[in-house]
Amino acid sequence: MIDAAELTDNDFLRQFELKTESGELAKVEYALQDRKIFLTKLFIPEGVDNDDFEEGFLTLVFENIKERDVGVVPTSPKIAKFIRRHRKYKKLLPVGIRI
Repeated sequence: MIDAAELTDNDFLRQFELKTESGELAKVEYALQDRKIFLTKLFIPEGVDNDDFEEGFLTLVFENIKERDVGVVPTSPKIAKFIRRHRKYKKLLPVGIRI
């Protein structure tokens, strides 16, 4: 299980970061504009159990964003797929954005 305290928001590089058990860095790149956060790219290092790790990592990212009270615009297909599977995060989408 991934701990929420392990998630880092690197403002300078505009990415959420999480170290894997092997010490590599998983990240979600983003861009902030007005009251929206555009999630542009997801990177999971090779050798990581993609499905379980990716699920936990994106859940932490979305919980962090939910606390900020901003809209989410996923431009990455993997992140859009995550929102489709987890309907509770659809309410974070700005008006007019459909997944």
